Amino acid sequence: MEKKIVTKNKTNKKEVMEEITSIAREIHKDISKHKNPTVSMPLRSLSNVEYDPKEGFFELKGKEKIRKLTASTIKTFAQTLLLMNESRKLAKIKDTASKREAYYISKNWGVAAFKEDAEAFTVMDDVEAMLQVNREQMGFIPEEKGGAVAGKLVIIDGNDNIDCTKFGSGAYSIPSTVEHLKFNTSAKFILVVETSALFQRLNNHKYWDSSNCIIVAMGGVPTRATRRFVRRLADDKKLAVYVFTDGDPYGYLNIYRTFKVGSGNAAHINEFFCVPQAEFLGVTPQDIIDYKLPTHDLQEQDLKRIKDGIKNDPFVQHHKKWEKALEQMAKMKKRSEQQAFASSGLNYVLTDYLPNKLKDKSTWLP
Repeated sequence: MEKKIVTKNKTNKKEVMEEITSIAREIHKDISKHKNPTVSMPLRSLSNVEYDPKEGFFELKGKEKIRKLTASTIKTFAQTLLLMNESRKLAKIKDTASKREAYYISKNWGVAAFKEDAEAFTVMDDVEAMLQVNREQMGFIPEEKGGAVAGKLVIIDGNDNIDCTKFGSGAYSIPSTVEHLKFNTSAKFILVVETSALFQRLNNHKYWDSSNCIIVAMGGVPTRATRRFVRRLADDKKLAVYVFTDGDPYGYLNIYRTFKVGSGNAAHINEFFCVPQAEFLGVTPQDIIDYKLPTHDLQEQDLKRIKDGIKNDPFVQHHKKWEKALEQMAKMKKRSEQQAFASSGLNYVLTDYLPNKLKDKSTWLP
């Protein structure tokens, strides 16, 4: 049986720098002995994770990939070490750099420079997995915009108290780092929705007021900051988390699954960037039938995604309700969007669907 890799929870940059220094010393030792140096990192894929519902997130197993210095790997090996060195520099001057800036920094590396963004991001992910930290702890911050928040919540950011009921038709935008935030709330639950369009409708009609909740927009696959924000808020204030996505394989297996238990690609940090207490409110395949929702045909890639999820996803394999729901959708060959409820009235989702679902959890998915 493969051993499980235990994530090293380095809480500050000093510990990250100590890990980088330790790896550098091992490499220097190998070179001094005229040996080809190597670095190892967890294999980042679903085949190298396991799901324990007691833990609540995908955890790494023991598979690793070894990067050895050879004629064919010399550039990637150099890029790995140079990126670690940039992390060390950032910690020294107490600064940060964006993922995109890391790409441009490499233009000073001569022949080791990254040719494109994707190359830079892949190496950054590898280093992150090797150190088993998140890239923010390495000094690299994401460029993607975080989610939006509205409702019964006051966010304490340093000396500022930010009341999320006071943005009018706007909303609070989640920053790239959220560890320093504190919260005050009287809300009963957090409602996390996939689309910005639905979030805007809920916010415009102050759904959060009538339902005494906090609403969060993911805007597609949620950013790390969005997941971490909801996780910290839910843990700190002991709030239930309900998720509402489109009724399609992408909403189920990419957006919700990633939000709740993480992914294979980022298994080394899933413990901190997922929300295990989340429950799936809808749109379920049965909702499509019960509410007579307008639908779109599933495409070949949708059916392939369902088949792959049933066969290879540890989360689906554990939760038979999800397996049955995916099989039902594959049989229907139909999907539906959150906005489809507008066929029964623009505000039907507020006046009928959500109240009905909140009253009957037997219609939900785990």
